Amino acid sequence: MWVLSRLQRRTGGKRGNTAGTIARLAGLLVAAAVSMPCVTLAQQAPATTGSGASGVTASVPVNAPNIAWFYGDKPPVAQLRAFDAVVVEPDHGFDPSQFKTPKTQWYAYVSVGEVTPQRSWYKDLPKAWLLGRNAAWASRVVDQAQPEWPAFYVDHVIKPLWEKGYRGFFLDTLDSYQLVAKDDASRAAQEAGMVRVIRAIKARYPDAKLIFNRGFEILPQVHDQAYAVAFESLYRGWDQGSKQYKEVSDADREWLMGHVRKIRDDYHLPVIAIDYCPPTDRACARETAKRIKAQGVVPYVTDPDLSTIGVGRIEVLPRKVLILQDRDPRTTIDTSEGVRFVATPLNFLGYDVEYADINKPLPASVPPDRYAGVVVWVNTSPVKQVAALSSWVRQRIHDGVHIAFLNQFGLPVDGSMADMFKLHLVRGRASGPLSVVSQDKMMGFEMAPQPERREAQPIQVSANGQSLLRLKSGNFEFDAAAITDWGGYVLNPYAVFSMDTVEQARWVVQPIEFLRRALALPDMPIPDVTSENGRRLMLVHVDGDGFASRAEFPGPEYSGEVLLQDVWEKYRIPTTLSVIEGEVGASGLYPKLTPRLETIARQMFALPYVELGTHTYSHPFDWSRTVPGAAADRAKEGPGADKGGGDTAFTLSIPGYKFSLDREIAGSINYINERLAPPGKRVKLLQWSGDCQPPEIAVRMAWDAGVLNLNGGDTTITRSSPSWTEIAPLGIDKGPGAYQVFAPNQNENVYTNDWTGPFYGFDRLIETLQLTDTPYRFKPINIYYHMYSGTKLASLKALKKVYDYALSQPVFPIYSTEYVVKVLDFRNMAIAREVGDGNTWVVRGDGDLRELRWMARGTPRLADAQGVVGYDKAAGGIYIHLDDGAARFTLAPEAESAKPAYIAEAAAFVRNFARNGNELSFEAGGYYKPFVRLANAGACRVKVNGNPARTARAQDNTVRVDLTGAAAQTVTYQRIDVVC
Repeated sequence: MWVLSRLQRRTGGKRGNTAGTIARLAGLLVAAAVSMPCVTLAQQAPATTGSGASGVTASVPVNAPNIAWFYGDKPPVAQLRAFDAVVVEPDHGFDPSQFKTPKTQWYAYVSVGEVTPQRSWYKDLPKAWLLGRNAAWASRVVDQAQPEWPAFYVDHVIKPLWEKGYRGFFLDTLDSYQLVAKDDASRAAQEAGMVRVIRAIKARYPDAKLIFNRGFEILPQVHDQAYAVAFESLYRGWDQGSKQYKEVSDADREWLMGHVRKIRDDYHLPVIAIDYCPPTDRACARETAKRIKAQGVVPYVTDPDLSTIGVGRIEVLPRKVLILQDRDPRTTIDTSEGVRFVATPLNFLGYDVEYADINKPLPASVPPDRYAGVVVWVNTSPVKQVAALSSWVRQRIHDGVHIAFLNQFGLPVDGSMADMFKLHLVRGRASGPLSVVSQDKMMGFEMAPQPERREAQPIQVSANGQSLLRLKSGNFEFDAAAITDWGGYVLNPYAVFSMDTVEQARWVVQPIEFLRRALALPDMPIPDVTSENGRRLMLVHVDGDGFASRAEFPGPEYSGEVLLQDVWEKYRIPTTLSVIEGEVGASGLYPKLTPRLETIARQMFALPYVELGTHTYSHPFDWSRTVPGAAADRAKEGPGADKGGGDTAFTLSIPGYKFSLDREIAGSINYINERLAPPGKRVKLLQWSGDCQPPEIAVRMAWDAGVLNLNGGDTTITRSSPSWTEIAPLGIDKGPGAYQVFAPNQNENVYTNDWTGPFYGFDRLIETLQLTDTPYRFKPINIYYHMYSGTKLASLKALKKVYDYALSQPVFPIYSTEYVVKVLDFRNMAIAREVGDGNTWVVRGDGDLRELRWMARGTPRLADAQGVVGYDKAAGGIYIHLDDGAARFTLAPEAESAKPAYIAEAAAFVRNFARNGNELSFEAGGYYKPFVRLANAGACRVKVNGNPARTARAQDNTVRVDLTGAAAQTVTYQRIDVVC
């Protein structure tokens, strides 16, 4: 009777999600009601309110696992990695071995009590073992009492999944036997069979972690085999029959809590409650998770299809922003406004960017669990597909995804549009000059608004919005920029103002602040690729152009020899060098010079602090012509291009060469590896040539060739063009498996007017380095140049001036490839905050990016932080240093009382960090003058490799420990112990 009363009140999601749903359980009730009287929960247990029978709020242990369920066909690994474990539907083809998620285990959903004909193992199952049907799910109930069933289940269900890399299993349908078991003896036989199945799994795979979906009846026998127990609907359930969300009654909840207390207190197992809210109602999910957590139960609140990223003990913040733009088809996406202007402030705020064309089919799904917002940049309004855009925007607003419009709305400014955006239409028009009525402080950022009467729109914000710029002409007043409850807008020309006479642009609105407010972006620890351990990163890479050029002054003959002698051997810092095979190799332009040039190339590649890159075979100048059928003519060539000394041809004119992308990429890599690379070194980087705007297929081919890629972008901000519009984003996603990483800074070709002079112009890079460091640090230091800088005394002097400046700054030199993987890690890092405690954060990444930027108040509470080695203040906020890319920490007001020792700064990588009270131990090492500076360590004893360290102690209670370092590609780590 107890079982029946439980089933009568059970609700749940649909099959393929968690175990019983109301429709499937209806079948159970029909079967059970034949032989059992109806007994209600009210007759079995008293109804209670509050957190439990005692009314005392429980707590979830800090070390309890964060577990998520996601049954969609493409799990968003980048966000789900924030959880300790994720249950997926393996029949969708998810392969856990293909993903680098050391902190996250992937569990496979498996059904024990039922099978559908679609499962791969159904055909091998003896049909005599099928006892009944569950019509609601078109499935068959399996006879658990069959003696050979446990071995069959392990061999046909568990083993294939184990071989694919699954190490955990979510056991569903543990109660389905009640559809066919009509008496106590039959139920006991079925339960005994399930116990044998569970024990058979653990016998074959002792390390397998099993999560039970309920299974309350068999837990007394197998609780020692379980990793955790889950159940559905502690507060909010889903009625599959009526397609409605349901509140769970107090009586039902208390019955469940009785089981929870036994599992938690007697069996000491984590207990997870899976509740349901509408997929776009994050507030519902957040509040329900808080209520579950208050019961001492691990929460997970998701949609009935389990196809969204739910809210558990943590809420994963979406870090994708979609930029929708009406790009001119004659231009590449590289030169679009979304890339040139909008992506950089979004990257700075911690968001990865995707692009869509407003004139093509619009993205069907932009869910709020994965997208932090949408930015629409329209140049021509209205757009061609007004109805489609209007419907699409309306859906985003309905889903709660904030939208920021820049330049134009793309829609006719009429009553329908005003109603959708909650704007007021105003009468009249601008018939004379415009004047400013009111202006928010975020307007007039790089230049004052230049009122343009022809761009006036008859709209004003209503009470739910805030005007940022109100203009008037006579009695006609309108809002040219505003923040609204659905997002915000800045109309032309008050976003970016183009100064055509000098070919420059300026932000009129402060873009970081506008996007932050319009998209309602929360404060969060921001993954930062510019720094590590408080030091600004520094990378050097050299394109191969001009390697065969002769120096124009006495000394070494070729430019490569000049740079080898006067730069690389002098500064001895991590450097990426490349050659163009068509310049150096025997099949190229100068076969008679090949023996001499290859000798020089081998010398430079053999330097211990040099990694190898390729600059292609024939140095394509216009990458749009490398793909058959691509447009050869462009409306505008991308600024910042590496034009190869002013040559406007398609490629270098190599006799007899028929262009091939494979020859350019894989061919040049093979040439360097086979002819020029010293033992133990291989090409690691492809450095894009020419306009640096490779098509999707070329970028994908680089990845397929096993190398990273770099170049492109437009960071040329100087004091004569001091605008954030001159700062490029991190890179551009050109398609699946085709992400192009931009060079942080630009090369000397840009600063010397396409190598026409002045040839000392590269020293202006120092202005760029300064302007990308204050007031905000947008970029690391990147010294990026060509081989032909070694041909002239002026260019060589400028290059040395840049090196000297860079190394006089607090930098941490790394290799270019190490920067590239940080950018990739930036895109995939998961940032989550604990529910009910917005100051505690969980961060999970690949371990390549190990710095976070926090721009609000507070510093990490070090005493209980995990994965945090320290922090320091620098441009743009507090920089939080991570150990291996995974961390959990609380941000709290900076206390004046004594704090434990920590790493404030290090020109070194830090790993294996451990804290024991006020004692620290870790390993550290770097490439160039490595050191570690410890804060709150004035009275501490420091040992390096077990020996007392020579330290420099400062009045600010910090201690500097210098480490030995060699100019080599491999870091030598030294163990440091700090006892205070």
